Amino acid sequence: MAEAEVGDDVFGEDPTVRRLEALVAERLGHEAALLVPSGTQANLVALLAHCGRGDEYIAGQRAHTYRWEGGGGAVLGGIQPQPIENRPDGTLDLRRVAAEIKPADDHFARTRLLCLENTIGGLVLPDGYLAEARELVDGRGLALHLDGARLWNAAVASGVEPATIAGPAHTVSVCLSKGLGAPAGSLLCGPAELVARAHRWRKVLGGGMRQSGVLAAAGIVAVEQHVDRLAEDHALAAALAEGLAGIAGVEVTGVATNMVFASFAGLGGPGLADALAAEGIRILGDSGPAPVRLVSHLDVRADDVPVVVAAVARYAERAGVR
Repeated sequence: MAEAEVGDDVFGEDPTVRRLEALVAERLGHEAALLVPSGTQANLVALLAHCGRGDEYIAGQRAHTYRWEGGGGAVLGGIQPQPIENRPDGTLDLRRVAAEIKPADDHFARTRLLCLENTIGGLVLPDGYLAEARELVDGRGLALHLDGARLWNAAVASGVEPATIAGPAHTVSVCLSKGLGAPAGSLLCGPAELVARAHRWRKVLGGGMRQSGVLAAAGIVAVEQHVDRLAEDHALAAALAEGLAGIAGVEVTGVATNMVFASFAGLGGPGLADALAAEGIRILGDSGPAPVRLVSHLDVRADDVPVVVAAVARYAERAGVR
């Protein structure tokens, strides 16, 4: 990063950013790519590039674009979300999607876009599903956006090339941080004309950066050197799930790729997060009814897993759970 050749990326003059954008576009089989500061902004500029005020996008109830991004499409673009319940495997019933596409009538918002996510909650979408979704939207005059923040995990877990997953989507966003370990940055990939529209929205949203090649350099390392090692994260998540499942009062409700969902409600009350924090372990959540998401990534080592399991086991023992 310190040695990155830089320029003014607002004017397209940062060579390291251009190199990263070309690299990721090629890896995902798309024409162009745009570096933005975050995954939320990548999805938002996609919404704004695909849709106008009074338009609508369809997404899952659990989708990041709908649930976890502050309603940005509605707040900043006047774009209406149409949520649909996700099935247990993370997919949307495409028959339900088709039924929710609004007719060409002035009473309705204009349905323009279907947003899918891979992975979603750590789950890899089934083979062929994205191709089926693309066939549906092509037949109904919509576009398909894929939130692929963790697309690299999906590719490694399924043993396919990232371009195979990204190919059916008109646009796809991917993240450089999370498991890949870059400090910041996401990219939106798609046709050059649409990415150019997204470039304008990036500026409007305050995402135009100057010598951002220092971040792009880290992104190049992430894409070229850290994708294959995601398999290690998946193995650590599986080991963590196995260890936690052996503790009385802990229920592992799901594990996929690099995510473990565990319920600690059986440990008898709040206090687990504080107890773990005292041992240098931080979790988001505690012993409420909702499962806690535990995610492995570049900074989690194999010898960290037994430390976490042992700390939870000690807490369960102090709580008198047998």
